[in-house]
Amino acid sequence: MKKIGVLFGMENSFPGALVEHINARNIEGVTAEFVEVGAVHLDKAPKYAVIVDRISHDIPFYRAFLKHAAINGTIIINNPFWWSADDKFFNYTLAAKLGVAVPPTVILPHKQHPDSTTDRSMRNLEYPLNWDAVFDYVGLDGFLKPVDGGGWKDVYHIRSREEFFRAYDQSRDLCMTYQKTVDFKEYFRCYVVGQKRVHIMPYDPRRPHAERYVQNPPEYDKKLLKRIEKDALTLCRALGYDLNTVEFAVENGIPYAIDFMNPAPDAGLESVGQANFDWIVREVADLAIAKTKLYPQVPELRGAAFLGAEPTPAKVVKKSAAKKTAAK
Repeated sequence: MKKIGVLFGMENSFPGALVEHINARNIEGVTAEFVEVGAVHLDKAPKYAVIVDRISHDIPFYRAFLKHAAINGTIIINNPFWWSADDKFFNYTLAAKLGVAVPPTVILPHKQHPDSTTDRSMRNLEYPLNWDAVFDYVGLDGFLKPVDGGGWKDVYHIRSREEFFRAYDQSRDLCMTYQKTVDFKEYFRCYVVGQKRVHIMPYDPRRPHAERYVQNPPEYDKKLLKRIEKDALTLCRALGYDLNTVEFAVENGIPYAIDFMNPAPDAGLESVGQANFDWIVREVADLAIAKTKLYPQVPELRGAAFLGAEPTPAKVVKKSAAKKTAAK
């Protein structure tokens, strides 16, 4: 029997619905349950073929458990090695290289020194920082936000230098990005599942959290939606995420990728609404079931393989060795 485990925290509706949906299909040889884990023994492989991870970004113990599971053949949605290494500023850099529109963005030094560091630890930093260059590039209407944050924590809307420095002073030892505001008329949050399926949801981040998913939206330009779908897939395929949300703010017909490091995206019935909830439950169930067919998936034991890089094909290795032999 191949088990699909769901690892979760405070959320209620999605984990239970996912387990019930998978089990209701009565697929021979496949069952789903909530993950149960205690002390993790080095010499014991976890009992799960697939684990859908909804919480390890907040709990280091779970992240370490998932890495242990992955190296023993369990397929994790999403890759815990890459998720540990990722950050939003890298995402923006990657998007720009891939031709996906992103607003002008800078990464900033910590306002307060991180623990166990002093002024001497920061001797490579430019001092004083050229703030005029920062504001010339980004402007004075932007968002100051953590480089690896989520859930709108420690996010500040900036409209003046005074607001910027007041917010920056409150950022403690967080590493922050400052990004130009997009004056959007349309905004979309897109579920992307299995690097193949995209579900575009009209969204308004200016509304209260429970009202952000727009009900009864107007008709949108089909070319715009097609580009959004293409850009969302481009980003998730490059990042290797099998489950993600990608957010686009549209200004003058251009969809700017704003946030796409959401490997445990909001899937609560109470916030996304019934139609969106039914879609994400069904698609993640399909993905998890399909992944059980690949179990066990033991990665090549080298760092790049854990981050999702493809191993070098055997034929290439043999050709390379043959060329070296011929050269001798």
